[in-house]
Order: sequence, then structure tokens, then C-alpha cells
Amino acid sequence: MKILVLSDTHIPRSASDLPGRVYEEIEKCDMIIHAGDFVEKEVLDKLKALKETKAVYGNMDSHGLREILNPKEIISIGRFKIGLIHGHGAPDGLIDSVKAEFGKVDVIVFGHAHHAVNTVKLGTLFFNPGSSTDKVFAPYNSFGVLEVSEEKVEGRIVRL
Repeated sequence: MKILVLSDTHIPRSASDLPGRVYEEIEKCDMIIHAGDFVEKEVLDKLKALKETKAVYGNMDSHGLREILNPKEIISIGRFKIGLIHGHGAPDGLIDSVKAEFGKVDVIVFGHAHHAVNTVKLGTLFFNPGSSTDKVFAPYNSFGVLEVSEEKVEGRIVRL
């Protein structure tokens, strides 16, 4: 299974729409995961119309999104469990704070820092796709792709 991973899209504040490269990748994926900070519900609706979409809300999301999304989720794909959360607080220590939100999961997808992360710590893959629209804390825009097989989950960051 191939999953497109987004976070911190901040539409319409940072951009009027997602970059074309994101839409090209959506066509090749089976699912979309969004780690929050859509800002407006229309972005979620647009993604759901394209592919199955799992999402949580972030600190910048509208009241309408907070009414329909949870602050965190656990998604089961095959034998793997993926924790999904936006994150909060300062970028330093973000991995530790999101880890504290979950028990045993194989992957934690998070956002908030706008800075891409693809690292394994103590057997857990920590995956932040960065932001495809806003470079406020990062040197480049990006999104992520998770590839889930029967044996493993691998993450890839795509720079825009």
C-alpha cells in the first residue's frame, strides 16, 4: 500500500491550493494521511473526494474541522499500527512529545514543525512530511510517502 502523507497545508493562508506535484502523487497512492493544520474544511473535503483520507486536526484548524476530526488517531494497515497526531509546542523535543501520546505503535506521523523528519528511534518510525505550502521553519517544501508491505513500513520525503 502506498500512502501520501501531508501536514501543515495552511490553505488558504499559505497558498490557494496544493502544488501540482502533490496531485500527481495522489493519483499513484491508495490513501492519504493528513496530520492537521488544513485551516479550512474545504481542503479535507477535496482530499476525501480524491482518495480515502485519514486525518486529525491541528492547532490552526477551524472549529468546523475540530468538530469532525480527532486530535489523534491510530490507523491499522496490515499488521502495522500508525499513530497520527499534529503535535504541539516548540519544534525541539517534538518527537518525544508525540511519542508520549501513544502506546506501542510502529509509526508516528506528525506535523506542526513544517520540517520533514524520517527517522527510526527505538524501533518506531517518526515521520513528519513537512509542509508542501509553507517553509516558515524549513529550508524547503515537502510531502511524504509511506510504503507499507507485509514486512515493513518505509518513509520517503519528497522535496518540492
